[in-house]
Amino acid sequence: MDSRSITLLEYPLVRSRLAAATAFAPGRRLAEALEPSPDPVIVARGLDETEQARGFTAEHPGAGIGGARDIGPWVERAARGGRLDAEHFLEIAATLESASRLADALAGERRPLLRDLGRELHPLPGLRSVLARSFDPVGELLDTASPRLGGLRRAVRVAYDRLRGRLDTLVHSGELQGALQEPIVTLRNGRYVLPVRSEARGRVRGIVHDASGSGQTLFVEPLVVVELGNAWREAQLAEREEVERILDELSGLVAVNARALRETLEALARFDLWTAKARLAEEMDAVRAEIAGRPELSLLGARHPGLSGRVVPIDVRLGGDYTALLITGPNTGGKTVALRTIGLLCLMHQAGLHIPADRGSSLPVLEDVFADIGDEQSIAQSLSTFSGHLQAIVRIVHQARPGTLVLLDELGAGTDPTEGSALAQALLDRFIRAGALVAATTHYAELKAYAHTTPAARNASVEFDLETLSPTYRLTIGLPGTSQAFAIAERLGLPPEIVAEARSRLTESQQAFEATLAAIKAERGETVDALARARLAETRAAEDRRAAEEERRRARRERDEAVRAAREEAERLVDELRGEVRATRRALERETVTAPSLEAAMARAEARLERLPAPAAPEPPARVAAPADWQVGARARSRSQGWEGRVAAIDRGGRRATLEAGGLRVTVRLDDLEPAVGAAPGSSTRAEPRSGRRGSELEGVAGPASELRLQRARTVASSLDLRGATVAEALDLLDRYLDDAALAGLDRVTVVHGLGTGALRDAVRERAGGHPLVTGWRPGGRGEGGDGATVVNL
Repeated sequence: MDSRSITLLEYPLVRSRLAAATAFAPGRRLAEALEPSPDPVIVARGLDETEQARGFTAEHPGAGIGGARDIGPWVERAARGGRLDAEHFLEIAATLESASRLADALAGERRPLLRDLGRELHPLPGLRSVLARSFDPVGELLDTASPRLGGLRRAVRVAYDRLRGRLDTLVHSGELQGALQEPIVTLRNGRYVLPVRSEARGRVRGIVHDASGSGQTLFVEPLVVVELGNAWREAQLAEREEVERILDELSGLVAVNARALRETLEALARFDLWTAKARLAEEMDAVRAEIAGRPELSLLGARHPGLSGRVVPIDVRLGGDYTALLITGPNTGGKTVALRTIGLLCLMHQAGLHIPADRGSSLPVLEDVFADIGDEQSIAQSLSTFSGHLQAIVRIVHQARPGTLVLLDELGAGTDPTEGSALAQALLDRFIRAGALVAATTHYAELKAYAHTTPAARNASVEFDLETLSPTYRLTIGLPGTSQAFAIAERLGLPPEIVAEARSRLTESQQAFEATLAAIKAERGETVDALARARLAETRAAEDRRAAEEERRRARRERDEAVRAAREEAERLVDELRGEVRATRRALERETVTAPSLEAAMARAEARLERLPAPAAPEPPARVAAPADWQVGARARSRSQGWEGRVAAIDRGGRRATLEAGGLRVTVRLDDLEPAVGAAPGSSTRAEPRSGRRGSELEGVAGPASELRLQRARTVASSLDLRGATVAEALDLLDRYLDDAALAGLDRVTVVHGLGTGALRDAVRERAGGHPLVTGWRPGGRGEGGDGATVVNL
């Protein structure tokens, strides 16, 4: 992608922040080389890397590559047959230890990219074990590095002790008294010597290895210790040869594992980059932008990552209905920042980085991004501001095509305003015809009019607070901005008469344009406020609807609980009664029951029957009648609700019927009906009351369910709001509401369903037209909601 535009849009600053978030040099090099890509597959892969790393670091905050080193040069040296030093082996061991910890953390990882990366980590336990046995933590070769090294080092220590012991004896003996400059043993050229006075040289037989600067002292190795010194030196050479052999052997082991070490280092570097991207995203409170399938960008709450303190987010949409955006407004109002934000977030997105914006933002994968921002004036190249800008624009014109984004700051500025605005319009037309997305800033009124009259262009403006003379940095799409030059001049103290004279010099069309623009802004502000109030009212209505539905569910639970408790009590009483009947029958069979005791037993049974809350007789299996079997006047019972009564009406569709009992009516599904005890589906004869107390109770009492319905009917509203419900939910609510309204004795109700696509309205009116409790319906009139409501007569 265009390197000049990448620099102008400050992408290198973001890349520097990313590099600073890495943990070691290989990861830092990957971060410094990260470039935006025009390949959708690479972009999606980079975004997946960031997203999966964010999830992993959130779950495993302690996981990382701590201790890893850049061992690449040492691996390559060993692979070429070179010898490594002890510190190089320590770095290799530390890196393998880090790889082992990370591999354990990634074991069983469900995220595919991290799981695959974990397979590329090779902890090499064999090499780690050898290195741990060979070196101590500070890099000294241990005696256990080879079978011979320990013995050779002991031989060195023994030879040294003998040599020093003999020299110490000479120093403190009387035969050299007065011959030594000082009674000490020192080292010269790897040999232990004594400091002998030059004038006493003849008293000490030996080899002179050095002399002092003044020539007063000679450093002599006495002949009596030469052999001891030779023995010590030979032991040292043997030890050094063994050490070199061990280092060569270990270097060869590293060379054998060079490929695995390279893969491990590369995997650690990639993991370091991914976690750095995750840390940068968390630092910027960034989100993953969705990849748009078309060249359309939608940024919600976008923030420039280079700004600090209180940052005002902007919403930007470009593409689709319009491909050119003209941003106007006063100087320092944030026009250029808006351009940089759009371009920089596109580049970050295509580098696989999350962007500082709100969720729901989407960006396309662009083939290239071109920007002309800033002053291109150059004295050395004899370029004016206009020439510098034009030179950059010429290059962009030749490369603009579908799938590219063009960002132009102060388009047409730096020359005659009339010619500059005409040139700017021609350039915009060219970019629109080329299929590129273009965003530009300007002060020219002609370009505001151009954006207003060109279908593929839109105006946008940055707001300015005239009270504080400071920009708000808010970006508004759809309205052009004003430079506010006169207002700013007045606020800064320019004499009013000068400002008034300046205003008078504007043409009538310019004044009318500014006045119209101000009126549109005021009207837009009122519309926004009204929309906010409407949304608040809608939110409150939804909350009230949820509360009502919850109350309804609670009432249903209480009703079901009451019915269940009543049934349990009835069954318990019937069981007790049956037990007494069986006991009385057994007593009769034994002829031990007297008349008074029988009367007492019957009285107890009748008392228990009076306590029954509802009939609890066992329900005999009944044939489910087909819809065609039911006739008006037949006795029927609802299996789900427990209602029993006469079929008063059947809807035209043959799916629902109205049961009437005790002056009350209820609508039920036809397939929910079963014949009442003692009646056939098609029978229209009225069931005779049964003899005894229970028969009269069954005939005269509707039961607990009817009492609950009567209580609910007392609070039925005169209208039902179905907006927001699906068709299935709405029809279920409508059926229950019409039942309740009929029970409450309402003659007319209003059902609010809204306009929308008309599907909910048509379903409501079709159901109302076929409902047995409805005599007719009509659309709402003026003041009744119009076609968004239906008035139903019951």
